Amino acid sequence: MGEEARHLTRVLRGEPGQQFEISDNRAVWLAEIVEAHGERVVFRVLEPVKSPPLSARITLIAAIVKFDRFEWMIEKATEMGVERILPMEAARTEKGLFEASHKRAERWRRIARESSQQARRTSVPEILAPARFAASLARPAAYRYFMDESGAPALLRQLPADRNPNDEVAVMIGPEGGWTDAERQSAAAAHWMAASLGPLILRAETAATAALAIVANAWMAADSLQ
Repeated sequence: MGEEARHLTRVLRGEPGQQFEISDNRAVWLAEIVEAHGERVVFRVLEPVKSPPLSARITLIAAIVKFDRFEWMIEKATEMGVERILPMEAARTEKGLFEASHKRAERWRRIARESSQQARRTSVPEILAPARFAASLARPAAYRYFMDESGAPALLRQLPADRNPNDEVAVMIGPEGGWTDAERQSAAAAHWMAASLGPLILRAETAATAALAIVANAWMAADSLQ
């Protein structure tokens, strides 16, 4: 019911007899429309659809950048299979973005939901409430990577040899102006592993996509060998 039902009936022209894949954020089924009127669509479940498992339980902690680019980051992170996204205020986050971000939560959830559908994911990533840097450092995970272009070892060299799909992995991406020395020191003191994507300076959304692709692929490869 609601917005998605209207989209199905008015845009996709859904009608009885047509089949779609539906999900309750835990599993996916092939289902057939038995009734479609305006904001109401009734399905009959036909059979479960096997969905590929996510490669690891990944949290993206990303410094908030201009909203159009941050939304692009959410879209691509969702396609990469992250479990949750934490918007963060860093020292060099543009003034005003953190306060304004609290009003964007519903829009960001919608972007994540639509991206999940496009990627045929079973579940939609959780969009957490925006947090400040110190609180973000306290997020627990078995493996926590602090992405930093300033002389850090390559991310691939920082990955563990033994990996399994239940591993909690956190990836932290900095703001447009980069990290301050104080933030680097705080991250090291909190036992985050500094890691680099190479010598070039990347936009925040590029760095997030590249880091997530490396992490997701590494855990997926490890899972296929088990």
